[in-house]
Amino acid sequence: MGQKEKLIQRLKSKPKDFTYDEAAALLEHLGYTLSNKVRTSGSRVMFESEEHGSILLHKPHPQKELKTYQIKQLTEILEQEELI
Repeated sequence: MGQKEKLIQRLKSKPKDFTYDEAAALLEHLGYTLSNKVRTSGSRVMFESEEHGSILLHKPHPQKELKTYQIKQLTEILEQEELI
C-alpha cells in the first residue's frame, strides 16, 4: 500500500491527530497544487486543481493537527469529487 492509500485510509478514519502536512501531501497526491495566485489572509492556504476546483485550508498554529471540523470538511469535499 502506497503513501496515498495510507493517507486516504487515515483521513477516512477521522483521526484527531491528522496534521496539516498530511493533508497537504494527500492533496498533492490527488493532483492539487498549493496556489500562490490568490492572496489569502494569514494562515489560510489555497490548494487548486484544474479538474476539481479549489480547497481552502487553515494552516493551524502553533499545533500541527487540523481541527475536527476541518477533517470532516476535507473528507466531504474529496468524497463529493469522488477522489476518496
